[in-house]
Amino acid sequence: MENTLLSTVNSPADLRKLSPQQLPQLAAELRNFIIDVVSVKGGHLGASLGVVELTIALHYVFSTPDDLLVWDVGHQAYGHKILTGRRDVFATNREFGGISGFPKRSESEYDTFGTGHSSTSISAALGMAIASKLQGDTAKNHIAVIGDASIASGMAFEGLNHAGVTDANLLVVLNDNAIGIDPSVGALKHYLTEVKEGRNPRQNNMISSLNFDYTGPIDGHDFTALIRELERLKQTPGPKFLHIITTKGKGLKQAEEDQVKYHAPGKFDKLTGEVLAIAESHLPPKYQDVFGLTLTELATQNDKIVGITPAMPSGSSMKFMMDAFPERAIDVGIAEQHAVTLAAGMATQGMVVYCNIYSTFLQRAYDQVIHDVALQNLPVIFCLDRAGLVGEDGATHHGVFDIAYLNCVPNMILFAPLNETELRNILYTAQLGLPHPIAIRYPRGRGEGTDWQRPFEPIAIGKAKQLKHGSRIAVLSTGTIGNNVTKALQDLANEAAFSHWHFGFIKPLDEEALHNIFKTHETVITIEDGNVVGGFGTNINTFAVSHNYTLKINNLGIPDSFIEHGTVAQLQHSCKIDVNSLRDFFSGL
Repeated sequence: MENTLLSTVNSPADLRKLSPQQLPQLAAELRNFIIDVVSVKGGHLGASLGVVELTIALHYVFSTPDDLLVWDVGHQAYGHKILTGRRDVFATNREFGGISGFPKRSESEYDTFGTGHSSTSISAALGMAIASKLQGDTAKNHIAVIGDASIASGMAFEGLNHAGVTDANLLVVLNDNAIGIDPSVGALKHYLTEVKEGRNPRQNNMISSLNFDYTGPIDGHDFTALIRELERLKQTPGPKFLHIITTKGKGLKQAEEDQVKYHAPGKFDKLTGEVLAIAESHLPPKYQDVFGLTLTELATQNDKIVGITPAMPSGSSMKFMMDAFPERAIDVGIAEQHAVTLAAGMATQGMVVYCNIYSTFLQRAYDQVIHDVALQNLPVIFCLDRAGLVGEDGATHHGVFDIAYLNCVPNMILFAPLNETELRNILYTAQLGLPHPIAIRYPRGRGEGTDWQRPFEPIAIGKAKQLKHGSRIAVLSTGTIGNNVTKALQDLANEAAFSHWHFGFIKPLDEEALHNIFKTHETVITIEDGNVVGGFGTNINTFAVSHNYTLKINNLGIPDSFIEHGTVAQLQHSCKIDVNSLRDFFSGL
C-alpha cells in the first residue's frame, strides 16, 4: 500500500483532492485491493469490481456524507467501504467481530441505509429526500445506486412510481450489468437490452414516462462520461435517472467470463484468478443440492411438479430442474411476492408447486403466504433454504425467524429435517398430497453424510422420533441442530439421564409423544436454531401450560437479538447451541 494513491485516500475528502487524470490509477489500485483481500478472505467479488469507477465518481462529485448515498444491493459496496475510512480494517470484512459485508448505519456515517436484501434503495432515498425538503434543506442530494437486477423487483417500481409525482431531489443510478447472482430474466431485462443496443426509440422510454429526467445509457467505466453526467445531474432539480452499463467482475478476466461463479467465489488465486479447489468427493452434499437433485428426480415421476424460485436458481440448486425441465422450473427474478402468489395460482389448478426461497427472502412475501396460500389452504410446498444461522452474511441473512413467523399461520405445516435423508423423504412425501401448505426449512451448508440416495420412504405427518432413551431429562430438538445434541450427549458422565427426541414437525406437534415425555421426565429442554421468541420452544411451553404440566422447561436457541456475522460455528457458540456449549450445559444438570 505504500506510495499508492489509495494509501492517501482515507475519506472522500481526500479523494476530491485528486485530479480527474489520477482517477483511473486509483480505480486500478482499488480493484487490486479488493481482489487481494477477497481472494484470501472470501466474500462478494464481482459486483464490487463492476462499480469501482462509479463508486469513485459518486464520492468525487457529491459531498458525501452530507449528500446521502444508498447502495442497493449492498454487496456492491466494498469499494465504498474502502474509500470511506475502512481500508485498514477491510481485511476483517465478514469476519466475527469485523466489519459487515453490507452497508450498516451503525458502522459508518457514510452508510446511510442498511441494505442486505435488494430493491429498497429508491424508497429509502426518496424518504430521505422528502424528509430533507420538509426540514428546509433543498440543497442536499439523495442518490440510490440500484444494481444486480434489483430494478426488476416490485418494490423498486413502487418507489419509482411515487418519486415520479414528487419534486424530490432524488437521483436513481441504474447499474445495469444484466445479472444478479444469476443472469437477469423477464421483459424488463429485454427492454433494457434494447435500450443498450439502441433499438428502443427515445419516445418509448418508460423511465421518462414516469416523469424522471432520464440520461443514458452511458459507459459506467468511463470516468469522463460519468463525472460529466453526475456534475450535470447534481445541478438538476427533481427526480433524475442515470442509466449506466457496467461489466460485473470488471478487471478480473475469470470474473468477467464466469459472472455467476465469481459473484462470491470463495478463496481464489489473485494472480491467476482460479478458484482454489476443495476436495469435495469425500464430503457430504450440500442441503441445497439434495433439494435440487431430489426435486428433479421427483419431477421425472410426477409431471404435475413445478419449481419456482425468485432469482436463486444456482444458489438454491433449482438449476438442476431448470436444466432438466425448463418448462416446469421458473425463475421469476427478484420478486418474492410474485413467486408465492404465482405458486398459489398454479396450486388452484392441481399443480404440485415447490416454491424455493431463502428463509429471509420469504419474509418479503409474508402477506402472500397468509392471504394467498394459507387462508385458501392451498398445498404449496415452501422449501426454505438458508434456515438458521448462515454465517458471514450476517444479520440480514440469518434464517432464524421463519419458525416464529410461520408458526402462527393457520393451516401451515412446518417441518425441519434432521439430515439430508429426511429432507429427501419429506420432499417425496409432500408431493404425494397434503391437505395443507407446508414449509420445509433446511440450512445452508453440507449434510451429515447419511446415505440419502436410498429409496424414498414417506414420513408420517406430525410424528416425532425418539433418538435416545434416558431416565430423567428430555431434550427436544428440531432440525439439523439436533445433530449437535447427539454429539453433545455422547460420553457424558450423566448420559443415562437424557432422552433425546427429534421433532421434525414443529407444527403440528406430536402431542401423544409430548404427553409421554411430560409424564415420564423431570425436566424438558428445547433446542432450536431459530429465535426462541415464538419458536419451537414456545410451542412446547404452550402445550405444557394448556395441559397443566409443571415440569421445569429450558428453551435454548437464538436469543431475542440480531446476530452479527461470523462462521456458523462461532455464531452457534455465541448463542450457546454448539456442541461444546451444549455438553457443558448438559453436564451441569
